[in-house]
Amino acid sequence: MSGNRYLLDTNAIIQLLKGNEQLISILGQAEFIAVSVISRLEFLSFSGLSDNDKMLYESFEKRISLIDLSTKDMNLLNTIVETRLKGALKLPDAIILSTADVLNCILLTADKKLLVQSHLETLSFEPI
Repeated sequence: MSGNRYLLDTNAIIQLLKGNEQLISILGQAEFIAVSVISRLEFLSFSGLSDNDKMLYESFEKRISLIDLSTKDMNLLNTIVETRLKGALKLPDAIILSTADVLNCILLTADKKLLVQSHLETLSFEPI
């Protein structure tokens, strides 16, 4: 797995947009940065999100790859089902983990449940 390919969990997006220096440093050398459509939906549906937060996210999204769910990508869909069944995860977490797995990315997250998934390379960070 390449150390320069990352998929960001929702908590990583929040921290990055807050200016978390550790994440900025990690992602500064990335060759590929992606976000699942699930994380996009989670982030943009926060009730306290300001217009400035939305604009900042939209600017960020223009610089990365947004990964959607498609019925044409049976590999991803099957991986999501397998991941959810093996890990007893909530569906959004299984989608995010599976997306990182299928894209051969390191998952950047502070979610302890996702960090212990042994089949996937994950990387944690210190929230600010």
